Amino acid sequence: MKVCVSACLLGCNCKYNGGNNLNDKVVRFVKGKDVVPVCPEQLGGLPTPRTPSEIVNGRVTTKDGKEVDAAFRRGALLAAQEAVSAGVELAILKSRSPSCGAKQIYDGTFTGTLVDGKGVFAQALAERGIPIIDEADDSLLV
Repeated sequence: MKVCVSACLLGCNCKYNGGNNLNDKVVRFVKGKDVVPVCPEQLGGLPTPRTPSEIVNGRVTTKDGKEVDAAFRRGALLAAQEAVSAGVELAILKSRSPSCGAKQIYDGTFTGTLVDGKGVFAQALAERGIPIIDEADDSLLV
């Protein structure tokens, strides 16, 4: 099985603050599978580290008000194309991210408030029919 995984969940230091979100459950789940790690934000040309971003009124914007929507969407498209080309059958994505959030994202106020919705990469995968598991969904990663 080919699985696309948010690279930060595998320990890649591509998180906005320069760190990662290593998730042992995800690592165990993908063991023995063909893994395609992606960071849509880096693919879109954004640096690491970078200013935190959220989706504000439908556009990805940094905490200091700079619009970075084009870079996020470019990265989402490239990562989705990579997943399709690789024959990915499943994606495991980072929760709440403006790129990878599969079920919820932050509401754009930078206050930690969550709303139902998808990040731009998660949406691109959904539009291409690729099933998504949110890394916080423990029942699916057992």
